[in-house]
Amino acid sequence: MPITTSIKDRVAEIVFDVPPVNAFDSETWLSLPAIITAASSNPDVNCVLIRAEGRGFCGGVDIKEMQAHPDRITVLNRGNYLTFKAIRNAEIPVVSAVHKFVIGGGIGICGASDTIIAADDSYFSLPEVDRGAMGGASHLSRMLPLHKVRAAFFTGGNIPAEEAFRLGAVERVVPRAELEAEARAFCAVVASKSRKALVIAKEALNGLEERDVDRGYRWEQGFTLEMYMHEDSQKSRDAFVTTGKAADF
Repeated sequence: MPITTSIKDRVAEIVFDVPPVNAFDSETWLSLPAIITAASSNPDVNCVLIRAEGRGFCGGVDIKEMQAHPDRITVLNRGNYLTFKAIRNAEIPVVSAVHKFVIGGGIGICGASDTIIAADDSYFSLPEVDRGAMGGASHLSRMLPLHKVRAAFFTGGNIPAEEAFRLGAVERVVPRAELEAEARAFCAVVASKSRKALVIAKEALNGLEERDVDRGYRWEQGFTLEMYMHEDSQKSRDAFVTTGKAADF
């Protein structure tokens, strides 16, 4: 199974394993909201941990699918939106444990999460401009300051885990070999609390935010659709699938 869930000691662990780079097609994105909601609404679970096997945490969306089937963009958009919303609106805390690359949709997962534990080899990136898309800045803005988000978005550059930690996006940076253990230890502390207290705390903290991240992401998605309708968008996808690099404009 590409996505599995296990429960132990009041922690639900959701694991991605979608070779080669945990880049999800529209069907996979659409499956995630129900998985996340089921885990977080389980009365025997006090914390949700999201992590991944393989080369990196999440490569975002399956660009090859979008290149071959650009008409699926609205289905993909819906899957992204509902996934991130399910994480942010989960009844209990959601922790993401990331390694290597956290790209595109991976940013949405982390930005919607309550806490991020990062391996020392991890980095965060929004290469949307180079992929002929938009979106992700709303969730990256929950992690990083405004001008850092804009610089990352315009350049498609990488933000190393240590830099994300320095800016307050990441709770802790640990050696790659220790990531699972450290993340589980953090989740164990959270899971030891009263579920009722955690549910109330999550609702209170979400309500304190000055802006609605879900509404902000929906705003971004309108521009994603606009970009997808432009010829430069298909040119960008073609270049990435063919060469693995950004198109030359």
